[in-house]
Amino acid sequence: MPAWRNISLWMDQLDDPLVARPSLAHDLDVNVAIIGAGYTGLWTAYYLKRQAPELKIAIIEAQTAGFGASGRNGGWLMGNLLGEDRLLAGLSAQQRRASFDLLHGIPDEVARVLSREGIDCDYRKGGVLYCAARYPEQEGSLRRYLDTLHAQGLTEADYRWLSPQQLAEQIRIAKPYGGIYAPHVATINPAKLVRGLARVVESMGVTIYENSPVTHWQSGSVRTANASVRAAWVVPAVEGYATTLPPLGRYQLPVQSLIVATESLPASTWDEIGLSRGQAFGESSRQVTYGQRSADDRLIFGARGGYQFAGKLRHNFDLTTDEVELRRYLFSELFPQLKHVRITHSWGGNLGMSRNFRPHMLCDHTTGIALSGGYGGEGVGATNLGGRTLADMILGLDTPLTTQPWVIRERGLDALKAWEPEPCRWLGYNAIIRSFVHEDQVLANPNSAPWRRKLATGVAGFMEGFMH
Repeated sequence: MPAWRNISLWMDQLDDPLVARPSLAHDLDVNVAIIGAGYTGLWTAYYLKRQAPELKIAIIEAQTAGFGASGRNGGWLMGNLLGEDRLLAGLSAQQRRASFDLLHGIPDEVARVLSREGIDCDYRKGGVLYCAARYPEQEGSLRRYLDTLHAQGLTEADYRWLSPQQLAEQIRIAKPYGGIYAPHVATINPAKLVRGLARVVESMGVTIYENSPVTHWQSGSVRTANASVRAAWVVPAVEGYATTLPPLGRYQLPVQSLIVATESLPASTWDEIGLSRGQAFGESSRQVTYGQRSADDRLIFGARGGYQFAGKLRHNFDLTTDEVELRRYLFSELFPQLKHVRITHSWGGNLGMSRNFRPHMLCDHTTGIALSGGYGGEGVGATNLGGRTLADMILGLDTPLTTQPWVIRERGLDALKAWEPEPCRWLGYNAIIRSFVHEDQVLANPNSAPWRRKLATGVAGFMEGFMH
């Protein structure tokens, strides 16, 4: 399917011929029916089979493995969970430390699986650099963030401040004010990971059906246009595509993130920039930028996208000239030598935002429904945690995974907070994003008056409060 190859640079780089697996053509009776062959679905199947190989598991995928965010993201494999500081704030110091260690260990757990299963996805654990760049206010916000983390019991070994000189030892940007280094992040080719996982779970006895959009789902059953599946457990693992499976769209807001990739850059250019160990990087603005140096020496760079009215999915990810040039502007502010570099690929994807930006891992033994989501764009690593957690909960195990504050053990979907109805969602989202864009424009202008800078930051901070 050549069209699947155009999803992203990552899919384009696959040796995989991307031939579709058979569609679901006959009724099934299984122990676990998983909707979606992305990271969450595949990790759940993997850990279930590791612990209970006798289980009959079927994965029903609307397109192909990796079609969604799993094959489209920026390639950060983070040992984090969105909003972890808020989620863990109420725990004792000892419990909080254990939870942070659990999160920080995600990249190492993935590395163990890659080694055990022979998956090559260009894994490099080089940590992440959160850079204060472009304007001085970024240093203040990053230092406050670091103070918050250290107040929660984290140490220099977890997150440490880098002076401009120390930052330059890893990445050389035009206007360095310092930054934070955290070691628990790896970079990968995400399409190689999702396609590799799909092959592994198939070898373990899981059947994957592709080109099989689910038309209806409920406790105990899943339907496609051509067949039905009866199952003791149903796991809807669709994240940014939750609107396709009512009522999940009430709890997941589909937003877009957009990415560009340059041509492969010469060694001399990388000598100027750095990033020699597979580090991820971003600059500390509310534009939410993220980047990495790919295994074939491209700069991969993304930034926050948008939201469409009524949670409408974006299907056309042929980025507009403005969308591409905004990302060129942002990365060339960091690396002026790349201002006119050739961009060979641009793409994007739909990701899921839960209300209050609170990820969740839910298992309802009464209805036989389990789901994990709300990763908010940080799902490459979080899905591994989600898959492990769902597997333990479905199997009825009581483990450190199942007792975390993001886990919902006793209630069903009603435990999730729903998003407001339209037009409130659309108006709220756009008002918040406009305040972020305005702040960035004011702060990036060195001639902006101090009062204007303070006002823009205050408004943006106030608006950001509505997100939590």
